[in-house]
Amino acid sequence: MPAYRTLDAIDVDGKIALVRVDLNVPMQNGKVTNYTRIERVAPTIRELTEKGATVVLLSHFGRPNGHVNPEMSLKPIAKAVAEYLDISVSFASECTGNIAKEAISATGKGEVILLENVRFNPGEEKNDPDFAKQLAALGDVYVNDAFSCSHRAHASTEAIARELEAYAGRNMEGELSALSAALESPARPVMAIVGGAKISSKLDLLFNLVEKVDCLVIGGGMANTFLNAKGVNVGASLCEHDLADTANEILSKAAKIGCEVLLPEDAVMAKEFKANAQNRVASVDDVAADEMILDTGPKSAEILKSKLSTCKTLVWNGPLGAFEIEPFGAGTFSVAKEAEKLTKDKALVTVAGGGDTVSALAMADVTDGFTYISTAGGAFLEWMEGKELPGVKALNA
Repeated sequence: MPAYRTLDAIDVDGKIALVRVDLNVPMQNGKVTNYTRIERVAPTIRELTEKGATVVLLSHFGRPNGHVNPEMSLKPIAKAVAEYLDISVSFASECTGNIAKEAISATGKGEVILLENVRFNPGEEKNDPDFAKQLAALGDVYVNDAFSCSHRAHASTEAIARELEAYAGRNMEGELSALSAALESPARPVMAIVGGAKISSKLDLLFNLVEKVDCLVIGGGMANTFLNAKGVNVGASLCEHDLADTANEILSKAAKIGCEVLLPEDAVMAKEFKANAQNRVASVDDVAADEMILDTGPKSAEILKSKLSTCKTLVWNGPLGAFEIEPFGAGTFSVAKEAEKLTKDKALVTVAGGGDTVSALAMADVTDGFTYISTAGGAFLEWMEGKELPGVKALNA
């Protein structure tokens, strides 16, 4: 993890702080339906205003592809931020130029303004240095509090950090600290749970994790590909048969390094992929040709829980089954509740991330019990893959 400056080192009294946040929040009928991302950046905004800064928020929303799209305006979100923080948040209809400058000038010390969607400018996603200079000209210091956007080298996350003194906001700092504690300097033994549909989207992740963790749990549809590679007939289950050699390569690498790999021993199977489909629990060696494995079985869940009790750190990305459909979330929820219990007992550090993972943990009602849950999707995954994140590297002090 590169060294970076935090808000502990910042002097912003009377200065304009450009703060990159991720306000790409879910909306319905013009209203925000989930405030998690606003909640995560609130501490940074509050701290900077209390330190006497004029806070200028930069964010994207949706994928306007470098064109102005009124449906992707950040204007409604300014109101949502104001309501959540219980402060006044003004809005500028441009993110650069005279309109932005005048709007910022009218924003006082200790006040907040949100600029229009940076992705309305084609220079944002191209990491255009000229666009970055235009953004930088609006402020005195730069704060990146959008870890979830920092796996992309965009003008407002990467190039701008070369134009101004750059700092990590509290949300960014929290993410980096949690992730470092999970894989870079963890308490051992370390378990990683990796689930989801396909291994093809997580090959880099799996190859990296076998070098970093003591125990790798593979679940979800991904497990079927590994079972198939080991000669198990997985019936009609989701399976990437063409990746059998790759799966065996991962297993071979893990064995050579000394990383234990756990696959399901039993499973919940059904002939239909629908809610409350008729199902049965059986050994993974007993899957009928017309059956699908849709969840890890109770025996396998108990094995994972027992193993978890011997670990000190857990990193989780991806569910163990089709948790969103009854009754195929039982395995995921059971292991999640055990992880929560161990965390509350201070026996385990738990770090989780990824969209499906966060949804599954929310359904299990354990989100408050984990040590840290990342709101980042792609950035969390790329960090777990061992890749350098441009927006984080740019903060290197």
